[in-house]
Amino acid sequence: MRVLIVEDERVLADTIAEGLREEAMAVDVVYDGDDALERASYTEYDVVVLDRDLPTVHGDDVCRELAERRGPARILMLTAAGDVEDRVDGLSLGADDYLPKPFVFGELVARVRALARRSGAPVPPVLERRGIRLDPHRRRVARDGRELRLTNKEFAVLEELLRAEGGVVSAERLLERAWDENIDPFSNIVRVTMATLRRKLGEPPVIETVTGSGYRLEAR
Repeated sequence: MRVLIVEDERVLADTIAEGLREEAMAVDVVYDGDDALERASYTEYDVVVLDRDLPTVHGDDVCRELAERRGPARILMLTAAGDVEDRVDGLSLGADDYLPKPFVFGELVARVRALARRSGAPVPPVLERRGIRLDPHRRRVARDGRELRLTNKEFAVLEELLRAEGGVVSAERLLERAWDENIDPFSNIVRVTMATLRRKLGEPPVIETVTGSGYRLEAR
């Protein structure tokens, strides 16, 4: 999934981003409201983690504008004020969820994942196909009962292929969903990651290359 962190406390923003990347999410970071609106105008995010008290453009105004755009991104608002009135205000602006600071990181991850499930077509909490069983919440994947150890990027790529339910996923789409803005779009990283993922999944092969289009998990 693709997540945007909007937080002016740079250490906190970078810490959240690093933690979510360890959960196999693609994460971009901005530190003010103006950059948040610009970034969300050309990148499709599943979830925006939005601090309420932002410079340049206040978090309330960012939330309101993102909600008015009616894009797919769900908004998790963060704030140091945690009373009921503040939560009601934040939700009335268009936020989908609200988390007061300080928070437990595990709860943040759970809320981001829950919101991401609501950002598109409904998907089951555990993804299964061709004997592959992937649990995003527990970060576990197995094939025919054999536990696999995947890197974060391999896990993210496999999750995207499973979510496509046999549909073709382009290399460009995988770059967008599994890597962040810092990746070179002309890199061969998708091909390299796909090769190691295929090796770890073992025989018989299940990932098909569709020439000129991308990759898909074979139906049988």
